Amino acid sequence: MFAEDALLPISALQHLIFCERQCALIHIERLWAENRLTVEGRHLHEKAHDGPRELIDGVRITRGLAIRSLRLGLIGQADVVEFHSPSGDGTATIPFPIEYKRGRPKPHDADRVQLCAQALCLEEMLAVEIRAGALYYGTTRRRRPVAFDDTLRTTTEAACARLHGLIASGRTPRAVREPKCDQCSLIELCLPDALSPSHGAAAYLERAIRASLRAGLEVDPRAERAS
Repeated sequence: MFAEDALLPISALQHLIFCERQCALIHIERLWAENRLTVEGRHLHEKAHDGPRELIDGVRITRGLAIRSLRLGLIGQADVVEFHSPSGDGTATIPFPIEYKRGRPKPHDADRVQLCAQALCLEEMLAVEIRAGALYYGTTRRRRPVAFDDTLRTTTEAACARLHGLIASGRTPRAVREPKCDQCSLIELCLPDALSPSHGAAAYLERAIRASLRAGLEVDPRAERAS
C-alpha cells in the first residue's frame, strides 16, 4: 500500500506509455508547455467535467469524480462515470468509466491503460468488479468500448510499477528522436534533435552553425540592386 503523499497522477500513465522522457520531464523536472493538441484536449476534459449530474433512464451520470488507489499508488479524476443498475431498481449499481480524448484512437495502449487504471481505482474504492468502460474521441464523436480483461489489467499494473520506479529514480531518460516528437508540446524543452544519442549535441551545434552561415551568405538580389 502507498501512503497518501506518494500517490501519482493517473494521467502520468498516459505520458509514460507515450514517452518515458516526456513523463520524466513533466513529473520529475516539473516542465510543461502547451500546443494546439494539449489545449484542445484540456478543453474537452473541462467540458466533460463541467456538465451536470444526471439521471437518465435509470443511469446515474457523475462527472469529474475524484478517485484513487492506495494499492497502485494512483490519484486523479474520472471524466465521466455512469452507474448502471442491472436490476433496474437502483439498489445495486455497476460503474462504467468513460474517458474523453481529443483526436482518434491511437495505435498504442496509453488511453486504454489510463481508463483501466480508473476502473481499478473505482473497484478498490467501491468494492465492485468493473468489466468494461469506454473511450470517447472528439474527432469521431463516438465511444470506443474497452473490456478490462486480464491482459489489460496486467499491462496496467505493470505500467503503474514502471511509473513509480521512474519517478523514484529521479532520472530523466535520454532523448530519442522519433516521428511522434513532432506532435509533443515539450519538443522545445526536450530538444530531441540536440540530445538524441544518434545525433549528439556537437552535431546539432555544427548543423545550426552551418545553417546560420548559409543564411548569412544568401543575399536578396533586390538588396544588391538597392545598394
